[in-house]
Formats: sequence, structure tokens, C-alpha cells
Amino acid sequence: MANRVVTRTLKASIHNHSQVSDDLDSHGFAASKLWNVGRWTIQRVWDAIGHIPDTDDLCSYLKTHERYADLHSQSSQRVLQELGEAFVSWYEQDDPDANPPGYRKHGDDHPRSTVTWKNQGFKLDTQYNRVRLSKGTNHKKSRYAADYILCEYTLQTAEQTLDAVENVQTVRAVWTGEQWDLHFVCKMRVETADATGENTAGVDLGICNTAAVSVGDETLLYPGNALKEDAHYFRHEEYGTEGENGPSNHAAWARRKKARRQNHFLHALSKDIVQQCADRGVETIAVGHPKNIRDDEDWGRHGNKRLHDWAFETLLSHIEYKAEERGIDVERVDEAGVKTSKTCCECGTEATSNRVERGLYVCENCELVANSDLNAAENMRATVTPNPSQDRSNGCLAQPAVRLFDKSTGRVRPQEQVACKP
Repeated sequence: MANRVVTRTLKASIHNHSQVSDDLDSHGFAASKLWNVGRWTIQRVWDAIGHIPDTDDLCSYLKTHERYADLHSQSSQRVLQELGEAFVSWYEQDDPDANPPGYRKHGDDHPRSTVTWKNQGFKLDTQYNRVRLSKGTNHKKSRYAADYILCEYTLQTAEQTLDAVENVQTVRAVWTGEQWDLHFVCKMRVETADATGENTAGVDLGICNTAAVSVGDETLLYPGNALKEDAHYFRHEEYGTEGENGPSNHAAWARRKKARRQNHFLHALSKDIVQQCADRGVETIAVGHPKNIRDDEDWGRHGNKRLHDWAFETLLSHIEYKAEERGIDVERVDEAGVKTSKTCCECGTEATSNRVERGLYVCENCELVANSDLNAAENMRATVTPNPSQDRSNGCLAQPAVRLFDKSTGRVRPQEQVACKP
């Protein structure tokens, strides 16, 4: 066993919700107002000089604005940082149908936005399970108003306590639609198991097949059907619901639900990948990292949209921390350098023509027949395996075991169990 420091988000319920809900509401509304001020400022700068100001510029412009003082200074910075990131994400889509981030406003009403307190904005008392959240200057002006919001909390996972963590980096107040919850982002030390073997695995991440895994003489394929079905359904739910005042209530609901479902899918998938590797005695996983793929070329209107929605960075980070807990090392491999999709994993021949159709790779040189994603996964494995072909059966590259996300259970299972359920 080994000790490692990892980052985790611990969720907590608020005991004294009735006492602090008004203060949290006022800060949540203030975060939405500041977002809207930042949104208007970005539009003004964009119209004037054709430039989107970054977070530092935005904070500099608005530091003296009256809305900036509604929150603790670090909390205000975080709101504007999220706005800047949202604009960069929209701009990089290069999709004429995509709308820029809207205003957080429905008529005259402002929704409750998440409020983040960084290290200087909160004080934690783990002995009595309390946290003091600093108010913005404008909320301290009343003669009898306290300078902080005192929340009494209970972690939603009973076996965890905050006094056992290395440190708490940020605290977030999150409106669930019915109440406020607290999210503590922590550095914590965990015991991780030693790897159970010396095998290696290669993982190729994709859009049609979310992941393809090669573990020597076994291969696993994880189709992304559930994600594609959700994307199609929620795209229709959101269509035509973005206006001057931002998304409608229905569109906002659809986006939240889509995000929750995607997050659960990626957690379930990464958990299963790591479990399957651990069961096969894998010590090192090489994962292809398509970090520059959005910059490489124009994939067309629909292709760019799908590429933007591809959460490969999130899935990769999930695999990394789940593998870390099992004592399995994960190495990110730049796909551009390996050229996984064009190169035959058997003889090393590089040719685009070898991908004869979607999902099928046939090498003209050595006549290897393989699933194209698994061929790429095996190329990934070769980066951490001296002689990968010696512990591999080529037949497994053409006939993988398929594992599907089962919507009825929320877990990943073998294809035959999902397909044959009553």
C-alpha cells in the first residue's frame, strides 16, 4: 500500500439551512448580476474592437463596479473567470449555430448561481462541522449584519471527515433547485493499492466508440451510444430556446440534465475501464491524448460541433485518478506523435488507405485485420511495452468484447447482458 495526495470534491448538506438561506440567496443572485455585467462588458468590447477580453482584463475593467463588491473579491474573480472560459469555449467551436454565453436572467428575475470562496474567503471549523463564508462588502453595510455566513454542515458520505484532509482549497455553495449544498474541494491523502501485475494496457479515446482498450491478448470496446442518444434528444429540447435574456427555464433544465447524465456516464465508464485493467494485472495504462485535435483542421459544421462536445479531457482525468487509487500508473501519449489511426500495430506500415471503412482497419502490407480503434489502442500500448506483439493474439483486435452503458442500472456491463435484459 502507498499514500498519495489526490484532489476530491466532498458534498455536504447544510443543517441550519433556514438561518443561512437568505444570505446564500442574496449571494447567488449577486453572482448572476455580476455575470450579466461581465456579459454586457464583453459584448461592448467585442463590438468596439472585435476582441474578447480575457479574465484579467475583465476583472480590471469591473473591479470598481458596484456589483463587484456584492461578493468577496475572490468570489467575484471566479464568476468572471467562468464567464471568460465560457466565451473562449464558444469561440473555439467555430459553429455558426452555436450561441455565445447568455445573460443569467429570466425577465426581471435572476437565478441563483454557484458562488465559490477561495482560501481567503472562508474559515473552516472541523471540530463542530462549521464553515464561515465571507460576505461581499455590500452585504456587510447593515449595522446589525454579520461579516460572514456561518453554515453548519454534514458531509453526505458518512465515512469522510474534513479534519482528515490535507487542506480545503475552495468551498462552493451550489443551488440544487430546492436547497443549497456545499461542495468542498480538498487535497486529501489516500491509501492506494499496489498494482497486482506487470501487464500493460493501451486506451484510445474517440467519439463513436468512447474508448477502446487493448490488454495484450484481450480487447474491450466501449461504444458511445448512450452519449449520442442524449446529445440528439437534448439538442431538440434546447432548440430555439435561447433569447436575449439567456436560455429559457426549459433549456436550462435540459442542459443541467444532459450535463448530469454525461458526468455519470463518464464516471461509470472510467470506473469500468480501470476495474477491467486491475482484474487483468495491469500496472501501466497508456492513454492517447488528442490534445490538439481541435486545432488540426476544419471538421465541418456538424463535425466541429461533435468535436467540441467531446469530453476527452474529463474522461482522461477520471481514468487517471481512479487508476491512481488502484496503484496503476497512467501515461498520456500525444496521439499526433504516435499517429495511432494510420499505423499498423503489427508491422508499422503507415497508410491512411488502411482504414477501408468506419471501424475496419486492413493492412495492405501484412494483411492484419482489426477494429480501427483497437489498432490505435494497441499502438498506445506499444509505447509502454517493449515487445507488445509477443503477448497478443491478432484475432482479438478484430473481435473485441463489447461493454455497454446500461441506462436501467447506470452501470457498464457486457453487451450480451444489456441486450438480453427483459
